[in-house]
Amino acid sequence: MTQAAGIGGCQKYMLTALIVIFVIGYLAIALEHPLKVDKTASALLLGMVLWIVYALGADSIVPLIHGDELKAYVGGTSLANESLFHQSLAYVVNVQIVENLGEITQTLLFLIGAMTIVELVDVHGGFRIITENIKARNKKALLWVLCGTTFVLSAVLDNLTTTIVMVMLLRKLVADKNDRWLYAGMIVIAANTGGAWSPIGDVTTIMLWVKGNVTAPALIKFVAIPSIVALVVPLLIISRQLKGRIAEVPQPAAAAAGNHSSPCNHREQLTMFTLGICGLIFVPIFKTITHLPPFMGMLLVLGILWVFTECFYNGKKMLDRAQEHRIPRVISRIDMPSILFFLGILMAVAVLQATGVLGALATWLDTNVHSVYVINILLGVLSSIVDNVPLVAAAMGMYPIADVTATGYAANFVVDGCFWEFLSYCAGVGGSILIIGSAAGVIAMGLEKINFGWYLKKISLPALLGYLAGAAVYILEVEFLKPLLG
Repeated sequence: MTQAAGIGGCQKYMLTALIVIFVIGYLAIALEHPLKVDKTASALLLGMVLWIVYALGADSIVPLIHGDELKAYVGGTSLANESLFHQSLAYVVNVQIVENLGEITQTLLFLIGAMTIVELVDVHGGFRIITENIKARNKKALLWVLCGTTFVLSAVLDNLTTTIVMVMLLRKLVADKNDRWLYAGMIVIAANTGGAWSPIGDVTTIMLWVKGNVTAPALIKFVAIPSIVALVVPLLIISRQLKGRIAEVPQPAAAAAGNHSSPCNHREQLTMFTLGICGLIFVPIFKTITHLPPFMGMLLVLGILWVFTECFYNGKKMLDRAQEHRIPRVISRIDMPSILFFLGILMAVAVLQATGVLGALATWLDTNVHSVYVINILLGVLSSIVDNVPLVAAAMGMYPIADVTATGYAANFVVDGCFWEFLSYCAGVGGSILIIGSAAGVIAMGLEKINFGWYLKKISLPALLGYLAGAAVYILEVEFLKPLLG
């Protein structure tokens, strides 16, 4: 009894230490710019330190949180005569780290494949197919065209790439800085709303889809309309501030939409664009047909494109000129710091899940809030301040997927339950409320030097109104439409 009380006391101190370390690391990530420390460095350090601390105190946590699992694990090994510390440490190293890393790696491989395909299309000038066909000169019409294009593109590409392409296009079309900032602010909203309803449109939806919390058909069916509403509301508000026609941009300032020279003619650019986009769209179809993990479909598409480009350049006998556009070189240009950031933050959240911290938080929310709508709306607002990736990861750790037979409040957490669908919407769209709340906002801020205060004054309120309007539409869908559809 004394030993158990001692273990319980140690557990309290260990859990407190883990929470304090996580909060400090989270603040370092959120305050990346003032601290001038890249968030990837903070995330990696946070993830590794948490696992080290957990491992060193494993004997004070594992027996209480995972007692049955530990007993089953030790029973099948030669650890029966070892100390409790060595048994617990072996369980952490050989079971928990391996299992969590396996789940995280699926997401990372999916992202690496998707980023490579997008970069491959870009280096071949594929996105010029879109940017060169935007001809609108009326300010209001141009705003709707740009936002509509961004909304569709971000459902297939990642928000970051879509924002870069569209902001670079702005420099070619809009000379006035104030107008260009309004367009850029709306592009941020369009990129985030477009990614929220697609299983491959945003890192957070990818996480939910890869782990099986949502399926592609249900996500599209119930989140697409709220996302459209979340875009249309601020579009209507901002459109009223735009009048007249766009002034011609001086030729020297009209930078090309792409950053790479391409050895391809227009027909070949169209081919690469079509193959890349169709390949990305095929991935959800692949999962539906084969029931295999999505990363396998993404890597299958990447393999097909790799073989195609090799044959293409070998056939054209462009061995020297084409080296920059072959996939071995393209892979070296993908955003590896982002991949490592996801690794670090997901590993950190995995510690909080393994130690029962997230489970305790979920219990508190269930008791004191007990509304999936309120919880998700608050998470969405919070995602405008801090990164939405750890927020979604934490929510997934707090609430395991419920059995299909679950009833009452627990039914919200089944596969395609309203908690997961609404989380996808809120985490994706809520990041638009502040310019620092999403990767799209941060990249627009960097490319166009948009002031935080200007965005707060001009864009934040329309974005918030759109976010709340879309949330209301989703709630109406759940309360009235979903029951009719069964």
